[in-house]
Amino acid sequence: MFTGIKSKLENLTEAGSLWSYPGYRLFWVSTTIFVLGASAFPIALAVTVIDQGGSATTLGLILGSRILASVIGAPFAGVWTDRLPRKQVMIASDLARAVIVFSMVFLSGPATPHVFLGLAVFLVGVGDAFGAAAAGAIMPSLVPDEKLPAANVARNIVVRTSTIIGPGIGGVSVYLIGGRLTFLFTAFAFALGTYFLNKIKEEIKSEPKERETFLTEMREGLRTVIQIPWIGAMIFMVSFQLMVVLAAEVVLLPIITKREFASNTPFALSAAAFSLGSIISAIICVKVKVKHEGHVSILVWMLVIVAPLALAFPISGTFIVIAYLIAGLSVGPWEAWWSTAIQREVPPHLQGRVFSIDHMGSTALMPLGMALVGPAANYFGERNLLIGASIFHVLMGLSIMRIPGVRDMKMPPKTIISESEQD
Repeated sequence: MFTGIKSKLENLTEAGSLWSYPGYRLFWVSTTIFVLGASAFPIALAVTVIDQGGSATTLGLILGSRILASVIGAPFAGVWTDRLPRKQVMIASDLARAVIVFSMVFLSGPATPHVFLGLAVFLVGVGDAFGAAAAGAIMPSLVPDEKLPAANVARNIVVRTSTIIGPGIGGVSVYLIGGRLTFLFTAFAFALGTYFLNKIKEEIKSEPKERETFLTEMREGLRTVIQIPWIGAMIFMVSFQLMVVLAAEVVLLPIITKREFASNTPFALSAAAFSLGSIISAIICVKVKVKHEGHVSILVWMLVIVAPLALAFPISGTFIVIAYLIAGLSVGPWEAWWSTAIQREVPPHLQGRVFSIDHMGSTALMPLGMALVGPAANYFGERNLLIGASIFHVLMGLSIMRIPGVRDMKMPPKTIISESEQD
C-alpha cells in the first residue's frame, strides 16, 4: 500500500506536472492556509458582534463595510499590483490583515464601540482587494501557459472546499475558545501563509516600463477592459447577474428553508452542495476540451437558475439541496477558463488592473442587490421575484453572446490583424 502511495506522489511531482513547479506548490499551500483562516473569520465576527448585543443591522453594516472597502480599494490595488512584484503585494496584504485581525481581539471587548470593529473590518476589505488582484496576476509567473487552467482550478478548489470546511473550523473554535480568541486563529493563518509566499521565486515575464502617473495607469486598466470587448461584456453581465440572481437566493435561502422545514439543516447542506458541485464541474472542465469556451461558460452558467427556481417551489429540503448541487455545476467553466483567458490575452503588466476591475465588478453591486431583496420580495412576492430573477439571468447571458471575442474568450484573428495594421 505504501509503495502505491509513494508512486502516486512521485507521479504528482514528476517533471512537467502541475505540482513539479515549486513556486506554484508554495502558492497553493499558502492559499490553503489563508482561506481556512479566512473562512472562519465571518463566524467569529458574527458571534462576537451578537455577544456584544449588536443587532442584525449592526452586523450587516459591519459585514458590508468589508465589501465596500474591497470595491473602493480595487482600482488602487490593481495599479500597485502591476507596479510591484505580485509576491510582495500578497505578502504585504496578508501580513496587514493578520495584524488587523489580531487587533480585533482587543477591539471586540464589551466596552468598545462597534464603530472600531467596523473600521477594522473595513481595513480587512482593503487587504482583500490587494490580495485578489495579486493572486490572479501572479499565476503566469509560476507555471507555463499550458498549465494555467489546471493551476487556476486547483486554487479555486481550495477556495470552494474552504467554504465547506472553514465555517466548521470556525464553529468549533468559537465553541471551544469563543469568538474573540478565534480571531487569533485567523490572524495566525494569515501570517503563516506569508511564510510560504516568501519562499516563492517569482519570474517577472514583462519588461520594465516607464512609470506613468497613478491616475494614468488606473485609466489604462479601465481602457484595457473596454478595448477588449469580451472582457468588459462578461464582467458587466456577471455583475448584474450576481446583483439580481445570487443576491436573491443568498438572502432568501435561509429564510425559506427555515420557514418551510423548521430547520437550518437544508440551508447549511445547500451551501455545501453548491460548493461541491462547483468543484466537480471545475475538475471536468480541466479534463475536457471545448471549441468555444466563452459560449460554453455562459450556457453552463445558466444552470445556476436551478437554485432560485427550487426556492420558488420548495417541495422538500432534499429537493433544494439537490438543486443547489446542480446549480453549483454552473460555476466550473468560469473557474477553469476565465482567469486563464485573462492571463493569456491581457499583457502581463496590465493583468493586476484587469483582475482588480473583475474583482470590483463581481462585488460592487451585490450589497445593493441584497439590500433590495427584502423590499422586492414584499412588493412582487418571493416566488415571482425568484422566477423573474431566473429569467433575467438567462436573458443577460444571451444578450452578450454575439459580442466580439465572447465566443472563445479571445479576440477574433481579423480584429487582431486590423489592429496591427493600424499600428
